[in-house]
Amino acid sequence: MADKEISSLNVLEEKLDILVKRFEEQKGIIDSYVERERDWKKSKILQNKEIDKLKSKLSNGDNDD
Repeated sequence: MADKEISSLNVLEEKLDILVKRFEEQKGIIDSYVERERDWKKSKILQNKEIDKLKSKLSNGDNDD
């Protein structure tokens, strides 16, 4: 009976290791996605600010050309 319990514990430990590795892999994928999404949003905000400045210049007739 003791061998059977040890075998069961080994199987459980292996399955747990697989789950932890899978979790870490998925976490890495999600972290990467979140970082790219934040970079995109930051870039989008900067682009919108630049567009607003250009619109303001055009509406005021301030052409520095």
